Order: sequence, then structure tokens, then C-alpha cells
Amino acid sequence: MNNGREYHSSPRTLPHPTADQDQTIPAPPKGWQRFLWLGPSFLWMLSAAGSGELLFTPRVAALYGYSLLWALLAAVALKWFINREVGRFTVCTGATILEGFKQLPGPRNWAIWLILIPQAFVAVATIAGLTGAAATALVVMTGGSLQVWTIIIVLVTATIVLLGQYSVIDKLASSLAIALSIAVLAAALSVFPNGGELAAGLVPQLPGDVDIGEVLPWLGFMLAGAAGLMWYSYWVEARGYGASALKPEQPINPSDLSQQERSHLRGWITQMTLSNTLAVVGALLIAIAFLVLGAQLLRPEGLVPEENKVAETLGQLLGNVWGDFGFWFMIVAVFVTFCSTTLSDQDGFGRMFANGTRIILQGFNRRDRWTNESFLKRVYIVVLLAILPIVVYLAFGEPVGLLKLAGVVEATHIPIVTGLTLYLNHRLLPAELRPSHFTFGITAIAGLFFAIFAAIHLYQIATGSAS
Repeated sequence: MNNGREYHSSPRTLPHPTADQDQTIPAPPKGWQRFLWLGPSFLWMLSAAGSGELLFTPRVAALYGYSLLWALLAAVALKWFINREVGRFTVCTGATILEGFKQLPGPRNWAIWLILIPQAFVAVATIAGLTGAAATALVVMTGGSLQVWTIIIVLVTATIVLLGQYSVIDKLASSLAIALSIAVLAAALSVFPNGGELAAGLVPQLPGDVDIGEVLPWLGFMLAGAAGLMWYSYWVEARGYGASALKPEQPINPSDLSQQERSHLRGWITQMTLSNTLAVVGALLIAIAFLVLGAQLLRPEGLVPEENKVAETLGQLLGNVWGDFGFWFMIVAVFVTFCSTTLSDQDGFGRMFANGTRIILQGFNRRDRWTNESFLKRVYIVVLLAILPIVVYLAFGEPVGLLKLAGVVEATHIPIVTGLTLYLNHRLLPAELRPSHFTFGITAIAGLFFAIFAAIHLYQIATGSAS
């Protein structure tokens, strides 16, 4: 990923020890082996757990109860389609989605700029917000200063990613994430409402007092925001799905492949779809559980996860069910989940900005260390994902407010990512690998769904009706 890429008519000759041999697309896994290839979607699901599911779902439930259940279901289902299209491109070409956006007609790299500029703001605000929220858990456990703990968490997580130890920590965090998921599902079942309350939330309508500024970041971060949707491309590539297994020097042009290789790619799309589906279903179950806990336990008491009380309030989700043990288990889970999400975000943003910067600079015929993605990733982790978040947090000091701002940008950016990806797949993939007319249509509707909520938010701001 640290060399320039253009579509090439002989995509299977690689700069590896076997470079003198033609490589072919490997056959997709079959049977139980398919479950050994679920890593990219699991990483994708975990990257959203700290903001969408853990923070904003109980918050929205505490404010509006079950009235927005329909929006939750719609957002998750529609993101399944968007994410599948992002993964489709990488499976079929071996290239990241930004490499694909580079191929779009028009001024040089215009789509890359359209992605990176808003996401720079999102990156800083998200890391500052996540680490600030994690610090609220440490204050509950040990006391001390929120500012000091936030700085420490930012520096420690950035160092872990810089040293390449992210995967080791992530395995430990994943174990706790599984335990938290089981605990949340069990707690939600113990306080589960009657069917009528949930059924009322399935009717698509907005509460009369709704502030879209509260709902939009929830929908934007739920499962994955615009950045997370693009990161799926990087994790699919790293895991070696389809054409990515060849680690091509140039993105593969699927039209140059044999019929057998295209058949293999269709199998890999099926594998990617399975992986994507399991991640979405798992995230949806957890999100519904958090919605139930927030509506049943926080809303009656008038509790809303706010700024320096994030961990203390979220602790009540299990504390009200299982007493002190549940409360302290949740406090630890809040800390680990937000830190784990910070790690995956620093890794994901670092990869994306390094990839995008290399593409832009190579467009100006630069060929030095500033076009080396490993070097660029380290620079972005230090500056964009460590120093700037610390400065922003110290200046504003409101983790929920920062995450809300980032979530609004993420939700507003989703229609752009969706439209670019659909155009890319339709333009560059052969007919048998493109999305069907049905899939294309539903994915377009997905982009429109988030665009409508973004438009309502802008209207509320313009008219002063947002609280």
C-alpha cells in the first residue's frame, strides 16, 4: 500500500518472490472455513461500539424512549448495504476505496479531498471525545482529574498503535466486549418491556420535541460512520479477501480476469456478505439491548449520559439490575470499550489519512518518505490523533459535545461516500460483479435516508428550532 497505483492491463504480476509467475484469485473458503474469515467485520463492528451503541443509544433512549426504534432498525439495515458496496470494490480490485475514488473522472483527486477534509475534523473530535468519556470511568474508579486522565489515555493509546501492539490489546478488549455484550443482553431481557411499547416505536415518526442534533450523531455513529464504512475496505484488504490476497502492486482490473477468477470473486463477495451480515446482526442485537436498558432504567429516573457523568450514568444500566457488581462491571466495561474504540479509530484514521495523502502527493510526482504510508501513518497518529485531540479536549472539555459534533459530520458525510461508491462500482466493475438493480436502488435509498436527517438538522439550526 505504499506505492502508486493505476489500473493496469496485467494485474496479476506481483513484485514478490513469485513475481515471475502469474498469480490467480484464490478460491473462496467453504463450509466451516468461512467462519475463520470473519475478522474484518468483527473489527468494523468493534470500532463503533464506543460511540454508537454504548453512548448514544442509551442517551437517545433516555430522551425519547422507544419512539425512534424504527430509525435504529433502518440505519443499521441500510448501512449493511453501504458497507457491502465498499467491501465489494476491495474484494474485486484488491484496492482500498480511496484508491478507487482516485479513479473518478474530474479534477485530480477531487474525491480524496472531499473525503479527507471533513474527516480531519471528525478524527480530532472523535478521539478527544472518546478519551474524555473513558476518563470519566477512571475518575469514578480512582478519582483524579478528568483532564489529566484524558491526556494519559490519548498518549498511551497512540503509543500502543505506534508500537504495533494494537492487535494484542484488541484481543483482550474483544474478550471483554463479548462479556459486556452477553451481560447487556441478559440485563435487557430481565427488564424487557411489553410488545406494545416496542411496536409503537416501529411506526416511522419523529417525536414532537425531537432535537435532530441529538438523533443525527446517533444514526451517524450507529454501527459505523462514514469513516468506519471506508475503513472496512482497509480491513478487507489486510485480511486478503478476493483480489486483495494477491497484494497487487496495481489495483486489479476485474475485466482482465478469466471467467474462473471472476467466479472466485463472486464467491468472495458471498463470503464478505456473510461476514458483514453477522457483524450487523450482532451489533443490532446489542444496540436494541442498550435501547431497552436506557428506556427502562434511565428514562424513568431522568438520567441522561452527560459530559463528565458519562461512566457514572452508564453504570446504572447494569447497577440497577445487579447492584454493586453490575455497576462496577459496567464502569470497567465503559473504560475498556472507549479505549478499545480509540485504538481502532487511531489505527483506522491513521491508515485512511496515510493512504489518501500518499495518493494526493504522488499525483504531484512526489516519491519520497512523504509518500511512504508507514511513515505517514506515524505522523498522523502523533499529530492528528494525539496532539490535536489533547488540545481540543483541553479547550472544550465536553466529550459528549465533541462526539455529537463528529457524529453530525459523519452522518452528513455518509450520503457522499455512498454516492461515490455506487458510481465507482457501476463504472469500474464488470456486469457480473456489479450490484444488482435492487441492491443499487436500496443503497441509493440508504444515502438518501441520512441526507434527509442531515437536511432536517440544518433546517432546525436555520430556524432556531433545535434545542
